[in-house]
Amino acid sequence: MTEQPHPSPSPETDTPQLRPHVLRLADLSSRKPTRFSLTPEEADLAALAQEMDLTDLRKVRLTGALQPLGKADWILQAELGATVVQPCSVTLAPVSTRIEETIERRFLSDWSEPDGAEIEMPEDDNAGPVPATLDLAALLAEELALALPLYPRAEGVELGEAVFTEPGKAAMTDEDAHPFAALQGLRVVSKPDSSEQ
Repeated sequence: MTEQPHPSPSPETDTPQLRPHVLRLADLSSRKPTRFSLTPEEADLAALAQEMDLTDLRKVRLTGALQPLGKADWILQAELGATVVQPCSVTLAPVSTRIEETIERRFLSDWSEPDGAEIEMPEDDNAGPVPATLDLAALLAEELALALPLYPRAEGVELGEAVFTEPGKAAMTDEDAHPFAALQGLRVVSKPDSSEQ
């Protein structure tokens, strides 16, 4: 892989399919952005494609900058580009998809883990604690995995509507199974009966 600036020696990473490219925040300028450009080599792309069950993976690049935000916080802004080839979820024919993602992460010195028995979805899911090091390869792999099409379809291929039912019960269609269908049902049920008023 090629990267600017040259990374410091790195610890173990959670993404063994890519060689780590680590930035130590303590070594970065506290006054201006640290720009980076990460382009995996062929061997790394092959390993990453195998890890993600891709038929092919090419033209992958992560570019951006990590810059100070105030006295102790940081913000990362980057662009991820990649071309992935996956088997069609219906016919298994190869499906090529161009991925272009804008990435923003904020690292906050006063950030703390939510506590309590019930943890609600945070309002800002792009924020986290300030790390000692940042592995750009792990970031690339994570964002690529999130951006992959879940059910790739070859051109012209459509999946017929599935109908789910049990003996003696009314059939449930894909539309009924949509997560908002239950909310619509609740709204209808909770509507007051004018005859009771």
